[in-house]
Amino acid sequence: MHIPMSSPDLTDAERNAVLAVLNTPHLSMGGEIKKFEQTFIDLTGLKHAIGVNSGTAGLHLCVHAAGLKPGDLVITTPFSFVASTNALLFENVTPVFVDVDPLTGNMDPALLADAVQDVSKYLPRKGVMPGAQLKAVLPIDVFGQPADMDRIGATARANHLKIIEDSCEALGATYKGRQAGTLGDYGIFAFYPNKQITTGEGGAIITDDDTGADLMRALRNQGRAPGDTWLSHTYLGYNYRLDEMSAALGATQMQRLDELLTKRDQVAGWYGERLAEIPGVEVPYVAPETTRMSWFVYVIKFDRKISRDEMARRLEARGVPVRPYFIPIHTQPYITERFGYREGDFPITEDLGARGLAVPFSGVMTEEQVEYVCKIVREEVTVA
Repeated sequence: MHIPMSSPDLTDAERNAVLAVLNTPHLSMGGEIKKFEQTFIDLTGLKHAIGVNSGTAGLHLCVHAAGLKPGDLVITTPFSFVASTNALLFENVTPVFVDVDPLTGNMDPALLADAVQDVSKYLPRKGVMPGAQLKAVLPIDVFGQPADMDRIGATARANHLKIIEDSCEALGATYKGRQAGTLGDYGIFAFYPNKQITTGEGGAIITDDDTGADLMRALRNQGRAPGDTWLSHTYLGYNYRLDEMSAALGATQMQRLDELLTKRDQVAGWYGERLAEIPGVEVPYVAPETTRMSWFVYVIKFDRKISRDEMARRLEARGVPVRPYFIPIHTQPYITERFGYREGDFPITEDLGARGLAVPFSGVMTEEQVEYVCKIVREEVTVA
C-alpha cells in the first residue's frame, strides 16, 4: 500500500479558481489577494490581514512591525521549525530560549515568567550584544495546538513586551474559544502543502496594529509606501508578495476551512484510537484550554527504552514514511556556533525531539491507510 507522508486536499473548485486567474492579465497584486486577506479578517475579527509568500516572510515582517532592532532580546523556544528563530536572526535580534511544556511542546509559561524576571539566567553563552534589552516574546503554537496564551500574555503585557504569535501550524485552532493567531500583537499563518490549507507556498499576518500593518504591506512590496510609484521606495523592503494564483487557491481553500479541519480531526481520531492501545507509544496530548485542535502533523512519542531512530528506519523499510519532529533548534550547527548552546541545555525539548516521530497524516487519508500504518507500528514496537 502506497502511503504519502502528506497530501493537500484539493478539488475542482481550487483548480478552477487558479485557471480563472490564468485567463486574466492580473497575476500579481490584483483582486484575489484582497479576497484572500478578507477571509482572515472574517475568521479572526482582527482589522488587518497581509498575505505574503511564506510563513517565514510573515514572521520576518512582524519582527519589523514590533520595532525590534539588532541586539534586542526575544524570548522564544527551541522546540519549533527553524523559521521562528531565523526570522529574528535576519535582523540580528537575539533569541533567548526557554524550555517547553512536556505534554504540549509549547512554551512553558512559568519559565517565561522566570526569564522575564531575570533574563540573564537564560542568555546564551555567547553572541549577546552588551546592554541588550528584552523587547518581545515569540511563542509557537506547536503541531496545531495554541500555547497557553493567557499566562504568556499576562507576563508579556505586565512587562511591556510585544507578542508575536507563531500560529503557522495552527490555522483554525481555538484557545478558550478564541482563534489562534489573535492572542498577541501579531499572528502568522503558513500554507505549505502539508498545512491545514495550502497556497503551495504562502503565509498571512493578522493584527489590529494599524501602523504595523501599513509598514508590513509596504515592506512586502519592495518598500513601496502608499503614494510611491512603481520605482519609488520609501523603505528598504522585500519581495514577499503572494501571487494571484496562490491567493485564489487559498481563498477557495478558506471557504472549506471547517470541512478541512473536520477531516483532519477524523484522521487524528482514527490514529488516537488505534495507537493508544500500543504499549510504548504515546499519542498527542490535547490541553483542556484547546477548544479546537487544528491538526497539522500527527506526532507520536516512543517510550525512552525504544530507539526512535531505529523505529524510523524499520517503518521506512516497510513503506511507512516518517519524520522526526522536531530536531531542537539549539542543536542546529549554525545556532550552536553562534550562541554556544550545548546538549543538555533544554532537556524537555531534547527529550521530545529524541522521542517524537510524525507518521503519515493528511485530511485525505483513508481509515484503511491509517489502519495499515498502525498495524506496522504495532508489529515493529512489539519486536523492538
